[in-house]
Amino acid sequence: MPENSQQGPSFPQTTLDLPVAQRIAQAVEHYGEAEVIARSISLMDGKYEGEDFLLYVGGEHAQGILNGAPVLYWPELWGLRALQHVWSDAAISPVLDALRNPAWRVREMGCRVIALRGLPAAEELLALIGDGTPRVRAAAARALGAVGSPEDIEGIRTFTKDPVLEVRRSAQQGIETLRSRFPSTR
Repeated sequence: MPENSQQGPSFPQTTLDLPVAQRIAQAVEHYGEAEVIARSISLMDGKYEGEDFLLYVGGEHAQGILNGAPVLYWPELWGLRALQHVWSDAAISPVLDALRNPAWRVREMGCRVIALRGLPAAEELLALIGDGTPRVRAAAARALGAVGSPEDIEGIRTFTKDPVLEVRRSAQQGIETLRSRFPSTR
């Protein structure tokens, strides 16, 4: 079997090591934006979207999986990460669902997408105060600053009492972001 037979005929080999944004832009050129969004959402739902698409969203890491490395949660994460570069409101519910994913990296990326896309998800983010992974709690605190309202400052303050320094710093950043968005807030 030829070495690059796993990549299929439509995936450009030189794309593997490009930054995510460039790979997603190439995927949009190849499939169209609506299909990239739909397939990204499908990956988040645990479905298989083909080798070519995995290579676009996952790059060199996806090649490792196609060569036999454990799949774990990576395709779900890549689908979510792609939504940082393409968007449709059809992704809102799947992104919110990602906050309950068993894989902490997926929950963390969900927080990032919520912040970037300005999704109204303060309640869902506040629910992550007790998340077992500090990086998820930190991402939730930062995202609350980006999408929350002045009423959420008290919730973010809960994160300032976290035992992990990174979470406390992120909470302070979240509060400062909220205050800059709502200058009359103290």
